[in-house]
Amino acid sequence: MNKIVLLLFIFISSSLIAQKRSQKDNFVVQIKKVKGDLNKDNLADLVVVTQDTINPKAPYKLSIFFAQPYGTFKLIVSTIKAIDPQYPEGKNGYYNGNSFYDITIEKGILIIKNELTRGNFEHKFRYQNTNFELIGFSEVYSDGQGTMGMVDFNLSTGIRVSTSERYDDSNEKPTKSQKKILIRPLPKLQDFKPFTTEFY
Repeated sequence: MNKIVLLLFIFISSSLIAQKRSQKDNFVVQIKKVKGDLNKDNLADLVVVTQDTINPKAPYKLSIFFAQPYGTFKLIVSTIKAIDPQYPEGKNGYYNGNSFYDITIEKGILIIKNELTRGNFEHKFRYQNTNFELIGFSEVYSDGQGTMGMVDFNLSTGIRVSTSERYDDSNEKPTKSQKKILIRPLPKLQDFKPFTTEFY
């Protein structure tokens, strides 16, 4: 009886390990790779976006590696939540209009760029307090009926500016509003998922 239980335990453990490995190893298609100094040590760090094309949702994985003094790289953070899957509801499901476009490093800031059906949005992360924290969100969009909107949210200061204007022949004047919305603590990259709040 003990032997059967032991064999069953080994089989289940092996299956779980194999499943974990296969899930992890499916992110093998490299979509984007960029280098730049993210932690101000004058070494070019590495950011890689890979995709699991076997999964029907085709999720992306974002991995950040800090450069080490002798040419090697150390994994600092890896997440599959920060970029929406290519097919959030599966290839035959509803398409929400969001699609990953690019990732860049500008002045030490990591920027994740996405396209909308009518517009685009960006999330900006800076390495501080031993984490990559969300410090900025911007969006440009159209309602498809002659109105264009823009949002610029500086999470560091809490200042969120929204503007709206007509791009057709209407004589309506542009509108602009500014609010202070303090988000504390700042969202960390490893926990971040876009548009889980109304603000970013």
